[in-house]
Parts: sequence; C-alpha cells; structure tokens
Amino acid sequence: MLDSLDIDGVVITADALLTQREFARYLIEDKQAHYHFTVKANQPTLLDDLQCFFSDLKEPDATQIDFGHGRIETRKIWTTSHLNQYLNFPYVGQAFAIEREVTNKKTGKVSNEVVYGITSQASSDADAKKILSTNRKHWCIENSCHYILDWTYDEDRCRIRTQYGPENISRLRRFAISTIKTISSKGVAETTRMLSMNVRLVLDYLKMTKNSMGVQ
Repeated sequence: MLDSLDIDGVVITADALLTQREFARYLIEDKQAHYHFTVKANQPTLLDDLQCFFSDLKEPDATQIDFGHGRIETRKIWTTSHLNQYLNFPYVGQAFAIEREVTNKKTGKVSNEVVYGITSQASSDADAKKILSTNRKHWCIENSCHYILDWTYDEDRCRIRTQYGPENISRLRRFAISTIKTISSKGVAETTRMLSMNVRLVLDYLKMTKNSMGVQ
C-alpha cells in the first residue's frame, strides 16, 4: 500500500501488530520515512527490555491533560536514547513509555495504564512533547476507525472465518462507514439503524434507482 506513496520524511505510526523489523527497515531504507511503533507482547524481548528500563519512573519529560467526554485524561511520557544500541531492533532513535490516567468526573473512578514504544526519530528531530503528540494522534485515528467497527458493527464477534470471507465483509463494513460519513449529517450508528429498517432508504441512499431521493 505504501509503495506508491511519497512518504519521504513522514512519520508512520503503527500498533503492535506492525512492530516488525522488516517493516522498520522498509520504511527507513526504501521509503526514507520514520516509524513510531507501539511495543506489546508480540515482541516479548523488546517489551521486557523497555519495561525493565522504565520500571522506576520519575519526573516525566512531558505531560498533557485533556478535559472532555465527562473525564479528565492525563498523559505523561518518559523518553530515552540510551537503549538505541542495545535494543534488537533496527534504526531505533528513541524509546518511550507513556502513562495514561483517566478520571471519570461523574463517578470518580480512576484507570491507569502504561504503554511502551520506539521511534526512529532522534531527540533532535522529536522531543518528548512531539512524541507524545504523535502517539495521541495515532490513537485518535485508531479509535475513530475501530470504535465504530467494534460497537456499531460488532466486528470482534463476527463468526465469518474462512477463505476470503473476513476480508470481504471487512471491506463492506468500511465501505458502508465511509459512505455514511460522506453523505449523512447524522452519526454512523444513528444512520445505520435508520437504514437497517428500510431497504428503500438504502437504495435512495446509494442512488441506485432512477427515482432515488436524497437522504440526509
């Protein structure tokens, strides 16, 4: 997918599934881009190294606080370049740990998690605030895409498993979401409920008949 794109100097963010050495080399060597990867249990040695280094968290290098949706979210980041030559991963410029603390303003309940990552950007190219901002933007996109798939289309519990079925149904869901977002003035969930109760509305929505009417 990236072969045809000019991403020279662009930072490519990815969740743990794509935290792979060959993908990192491809981005750096073939595309002259940067990576910003999340590290989880699918890279156990790498994760253990990061957890060990950041086990004694002190004063953070940067902090962000957001208020909205009935909660207070505080994000703190610690960065280091001391592991660059030690980690068994190509082109590491910095490693980082991010602590997310979310307080529900109504109930007072507090949740806390620490996530780890690596980036090819050196500290001269990206300070702690910039890395934290890049990470935040990645999860904004991730949540925007996958929250709808998980909650509106219940994708995680889909029983389609064989041959090209999973890929095809996933493409159809994404096509539906992009079409609704392009046309509708309402939310995806509300529009989906409306269309599911009336086949004629679906035809009007997609303008598939000569006498189709506009749907908002």
